[in-house]
Amino acid sequence: MKLACSYLVFALSAASSNAFSASPASLGVSQKLAAYPSPLHMSAVADETATSSAAKSSNPGDRDILVRAARGEEVERTPVWLMRQAGRYMAAFREYSNKYPFRQRSETPDFAVELSLQCHRAYGMDGIIMFSDILTPLPTLGIDFDVIKGTGPVISTEVLTEEDVAKLGDAENVNFDDKLPFIREILGRLSKEAEDANTSLIGFVGAPFTLASYTIEGKSSKACLTTKKMMMADEAGDSKAMSQFLDKLATMIGNYGIHQIECGAQVIQVFESWAHQLSPTGFEKFAKPAAQKAIKIMKEAHPDVPVIYFANGGSSYLELQKDMSADMIAVDWSVDMEIARKALGEDIPISGNLDPTVLFGSKEQIEQAVRDCIDKAGGPGKHLLNLGHGVMQGTPEEAVGWLVDECKRYKGKDA
Repeated sequence: MKLACSYLVFALSAASSNAFSASPASLGVSQKLAAYPSPLHMSAVADETATSSAAKSSNPGDRDILVRAARGEEVERTPVWLMRQAGRYMAAFREYSNKYPFRQRSETPDFAVELSLQCHRAYGMDGIIMFSDILTPLPTLGIDFDVIKGTGPVISTEVLTEEDVAKLGDAENVNFDDKLPFIREILGRLSKEAEDANTSLIGFVGAPFTLASYTIEGKSSKACLTTKKMMMADEAGDSKAMSQFLDKLATMIGNYGIHQIECGAQVIQVFESWAHQLSPTGFEKFAKPAAQKAIKIMKEAHPDVPVIYFANGGSSYLELQKDMSADMIAVDWSVDMEIARKALGEDIPISGNLDPTVLFGSKEQIEQAVRDCIDKAGGPGKHLLNLGHGVMQGTPEEAVGWLVDECKRYKGKDA
C-alpha cells in the first residue's frame, strides 16, 4: 500500500499563489477560479487522472455493504471508511495540495476525481467519498468564500440581520447544475469508478448550524460569540435573523443533498462540524430543527438512500439525536462506543468512533482499537466503522492500511 486518499470536510489546503494569472487582490473568488490554469494543459496531471481507478473488490457483497449498514441492516462484516480519508497525510495528496489552491482542486473535476480515488486505490475502504468541502454550496445563495493558506476558510459575505438574510438567494429554486456545474461531472465519474471498483459512493453536506456559524463568524472561531449573540437575540424576540438564516440554509442543503444523490451518491453524510460550540439547549432549539428539516427534504425525495448525521462534539447530548430522522448516527471519539450504543439504543444504527490519534500507535495498538470498537458496537456487521473525527495530518500512511485491513479481517471474539 503506497498511496493515500482524499476526503473533504475542512481539508484546509496549502496553496501556492503562482497558480493565479492575475493578482489575488484584483480578483474575486469566482474570477480567481476562472483564472486558474486548466488541468487539461497539465500533461502529468491529465495522464495520471486518465489512468486512475479505484481498487476493485472481488466480493460481490462489497458493492453495497456500506449502504446496507447505513440503512441499519446487519451485514456480513463491519464496513469501514474514514472521515478525511483523502487528506494531507498522504504524500500523493500533498503533491496537489502543495501546488494548487483548495477550490481549484475541489472544483476542477480532473483534480477532484483523482483526489477522491487515491485513498481507495491504496487501502480499499468500503466507500469512495467525493473530495469537496461543506462550504462548497454557499455561493448558490450569494455567500462567497475562499481558503487562505495558514488561515483556512474565510467568508466575506456578512449575514447578521434579518435584512442580510432577505438579500440572500432563493434557497427553494437553486439550479445546482448552473451554480455548481462541476458537482455533476465529479459525482458522475466517481459513480462509474465506484461501480467498476465494486464499492459505494458517498456524498456529504454541512449541517445548517455549522454553515450559518461559519458565515456569521467569517472564519473559524473558538467561542462562536457572534453566532451565540444572534441565538440569544432570536430567543428574546429582538431579531429572527438566526432562525431565518438556518431555515434558508436547511432548504438549500436538503436540495443540495438531493442533487448529489441524483448525480450518483448512494449515501449522504451530514456534518455538524461545530456541534462542540453548542449546549444541549442550543442544539435542541437551533441546530437540531434545522438539520432535521434538511434531512427530511432528502428523505422525502429519496427514502431509500441512507443519511448519516454526525455532530462533532455532540456526544454529551446523544440522547437528543435519537430522533434526527437520519438512518444512522455517527459519534465522535470523546465517548466510549459501548456508552454511545446504550445512549442511542439498540434500534438506532451507529457509526464511529476511533480516536484519530490511535493511528500514531503501533500496528498492534491500532488492530486492538479496531477490535475493541467493533465489539463494543455489538460485534462484526453491527455498525459502520469510522474515526471519531478526520484522519490527522502527519498520520503514517501504513497505519491507515492497518486499520482498514483489520476491520475487514476481524470476525469477532469467538471466531
